[in-house]
Amino acid sequence: MLKAKILFVGPCESGKTVLANFLTESSDITEYNPTQGVRFESCWPALMKDSHGVVIVFNADLPSHLKEIEMWYSCFVQQQLLQDTQCLLIAHHKPGSGSDKGSPSLSPPLNKLKLVHSNLEDDPEEIRSEFLKYLKSVVSAVSERRDREEMSIIT
Repeated sequence: MLKAKILFVGPCESGKTVLANFLTESSDITEYNPTQGVRFESCWPALMKDSHGVVIVFNADLPSHLKEIEMWYSCFVQQQLLQDTQCLLIAHHKPGSGSDKGSPSLSPPLNKLKLVHSNLEDDPEEIRSEFLKYLKSVVSAVSERRDREEMSIIT
């Protein structure tokens, strides 16, 4: 069985845990409980090791998040030499926030990434469908890379 390591990163209180739990069907959506995340940058290289993809989650209603996701992209995608196709941006809309699906003003190179909106109250299956498409593309890339490595060993 092929495994893919996908990291969920982003600003505090953006919805990473609730999205990850929903997408993995780990738990029902309940009230907000802050997750004790890995807030120490010195731990990040260990987390990033052997990752195949990065999902950057942010709250599009908070202007500070738009600036902060540039740092997450730089650290977790660019510095790890991942391709943009290995990254997914999720503009998460919290319950009751209204679901403005207008495109947030993203600066380059973020504006080249796949952006999906998430609203688990109004349309939970849309984000599940978009995530599965992303996951399939990452797994396909991992499989192709493994096949190339195996062929290079044989030849």
